[in-house]
Amino acid sequence: MIYEIFRQERKGQAFEHAGSVVAPNAEFAEAWAREQYGRRGESAALWLVPRDAIHDVEGWADEFDLKYRRVDGYSIKARLKEARERASSRPR
Repeated sequence: MIYEIFRQERKGQAFEHAGSVVAPNAEFAEAWAREQYGRRGESAALWLVPRDAIHDVEGWADEFDLKYRRVDGYSIKARLKEARERASSRPR
């Protein structure tokens, strides 16, 4: 089984991906991770996560569809024109 290792260099810092360990069980993976990433005191904490437990997050917005950030994304002129047409077509 493959385990992904995340390490925290100092308390209070974010965890970063350190690498992967192939091990028959979690106990062996923990011992191997301690040996690789903690024996010289370079890590304050370690996380071991089975690779099978990690899942992909899908459904992100298209990074090139940024209409909400662009001034010309929402045409004020077109909206005003539509509003004027609706207002002029209403009976008085």
